[in-house]
Amino acid sequence: MATLEQKRAQHAWEKATEGIESHGSDYMNDAKGLPALIMNSGLMQVMAFLNQKGGRHQVLMNHLLDWLHRQLGTPKGFKDFMEAMMQADSRRYQQVTTEAFAWLRWLRQMAAARNGGNG
Repeated sequence: MATLEQKRAQHAWEKATEGIESHGSDYMNDAKGLPALIMNSGLMQVMAFLNQKGGRHQVLMNHLLDWLHRQLGTPKGFKDFMEAMMQADSRRYQQVTTEAFAWLRWLRQMAAARNGGNG
């Protein structure tokens, strides 16, 4: 059975592949910057920003939403996710944010690897 780290790595590899194939190095650069954005602004604010920007930003948001749904059972859609986070207690909100950071660490590495190490 795969460990949680292996599951994160596999999912991040698959999503990095999709993101790089559809949006090139822009996806990789967005993935690299996302943890800092979340640290500065918070998970919900960043999700709202990604959703509003659309395009590759929305692809990245959907990749993160997919992982959080698979791992923590959060809603998969943006609107439902936001509503769930607004209702979540601080412990649950922190759990989701922590898992987002853990997955994004893998995504950053996998996106750079998929982009030929150019990152």
